[in-house]
Amino acid sequence: MSDAITINAEKRTEFGKGAARRLRRTDKVPAVLYGHGTDPVHLSLPGHDTMMALKHANAVLNIVVDGQEHLALAKDVQRETIRRFIEHVDLVIVRKGEKVTVDVPVHVEGEAAPETVVTVDHNELTVEADFTQIPEQLTVSVEGLEAGTQIHAGEVTLPQGVTLASDAELLVVNVTQAISEEALEAELAEAEAEAGIEQEEPETEEAADGGAAEAAETETAEGEPAEETQEG
Repeated sequence: MSDAITINAEKRTEFGKGAARRLRRTDKVPAVLYGHGTDPVHLSLPGHDTMMALKHANAVLNIVVDGQEHLALAKDVQRETIRRFIEHVDLVIVRKGEKVTVDVPVHVEGEAAPETVVTVDHNELTVEADFTQIPEQLTVSVEGLEAGTQIHAGEVTLPQGVTLASDAELLVVNVTQAISEEALEAELAEAEAEAGIEQEEPETEEAADGGAAEAAETETAEGEPAEETQEG
């Protein structure tokens, strides 16, 4: 993303968990701005504007504080576990012409060959780029790929000016043969056998009929009175 997103910030003078909670209740986000040998500056950011800006991976931010502008990247974003609202942001200052190392999401597109399964082993890759030319995502196409195909980090197409920082041999996408229902059942049965789990034999129709007849005979024997013996 090449265009910086402007966010008007205010300096904070209160610190601690209580101060942070009070700040968030007013729809503001506590943050700290640092880097390039400058002293950390504690800020409050507008909640909605910050949320919208950080929807973009590695967004370049133009933080305006007391009339001064600072280009920055979000180094760390802390979110609430359940509701996922932003609790705190660490901002690192960047300079024009500076290259940065960042993690970029991997986006898989296309349909692999029939009866295959596509597994994404790593959904992010680390790259180095000018901070104004950081890609929002790296696209990997699996269109028509057959089972047994693997795509490694070194094979992922990068935009001009972007270099790979991850290990080139890192497995990103793996295309495997889909397992049939019969094979899945066989694997399950084998696993159960190894675990010592005995499977019950399915009841056949003949066995069921025999069991019903035996039950009927037992009921008759128990229910009917014994025959009387007459002496003549």
